[in-house]
Amino acid sequence: MSDPATLAYYEKSASYYTLSFAQAPSRDLDSFLDKLKPEARILELGCGGGQDAARMMARGFSVDATDGVSAMVRKANERFAVGARQMRFDELLAHAKYDAVWAHACLLHVPRADLPNVLSRIHQALRQGGWHYASFKLGDGEGRCLLGRLHNFPDPDWITAQYRQAGFTIVDERIWEGEGTDGTVRDWIAITARKLT
Repeated sequence: MSDPATLAYYEKSASYYTLSFAQAPSRDLDSFLDKLKPEARILELGCGGGQDAARMMARGFSVDATDGVSAMVRKANERFAVGARQMRFDELLAHAKYDAVWAHACLLHVPRADLPNVLSRIHQALRQGGWHYASFKLGDGEGRCLLGRLHNFPDPDWITAQYRQAGFTIVDERIWEGEGTDGTVRDWIAITARKLT
């Protein structure tokens, strides 16, 4: 994520994302963690307020929590002491370092033209057999939400094709209707994929 308006929104709104309503772990997190070995090392992209990283750590996993926004990193560490660090998606340079990459509701801000590179970096960062989860708001093309944040708004065929082209094997995809922070109700997709080759 490198869109200035989106980054500025999260810098300004970090406190909003650490209110008590936002502290429950993401809905798919525990079922994702159940796929991993107890000693697994997890990279979290877009850790936000830190609640998912805290849940991973409570379950005994080694977690590298990251966010591209300094205010989010500060809030995650203040609230949960998860050792979060600042890193944008395009700054990921790891090679076969992680057993899993968790990216809940964050890669949806990557411009479409940049997404292949980001997915390639995630694939490269995973060890053989590693797992990856991401969720996206569905739509019919890149645009901005009512809060001014950039979204790639993919359709299911386009986003799954991006994952396959990056070398991932898609294990599961689930579509549901959900309300975004801007109040807009739309379909979302959750993708669970593995690095098998």
